[in-house]
Amino acid sequence: MKITTKYISDYEYEASTEEGQKVKIDMKDSGKTDQSPMQLVLSALTGCIAVEIALVIKKRRKTLVDLIIEAEGTRREEAPKYFTNIHLLFTLVSPDANNEELYKATKLSLEKYCSVASSLKADITFDTKVIEQS
Repeated sequence: MKITTKYISDYEYEASTEEGQKVKIDMKDSGKTDQSPMQLVLSALTGCIAVEIALVIKKRRKTLVDLIIEAEGTRREEAPKYFTNIHLLFTLVSPDANNEELYKATKLSLEKYCSVASSLKADITFDTKVIEQS
């Protein structure tokens, strides 16, 4: 997987996949039109969990009518301001799944299947190279 991020302005960037999908990144304090990198992390987490919950529920032959996931992240005060806690609130609507089944689906999704959640807990190695152009 490869992402290329390009400069738009000091606080705005555009990230693109090899296939051409794009997302804008906005770190301005005011007049913000897109998500910041840390907001994108929470969006990636909730999106990943949502897909996995839907698949788990369908695998159990239950009906998923609606799913809303709210994520609230607490960050360190000093740099690097990484997440120290992420609170997730799930609203799941299903006519044929009880609360215990829905809870198990959220737990499985978060702890076993969601790659983003696993990446947030992982000890990742970074390899860097700088190319200078004039």
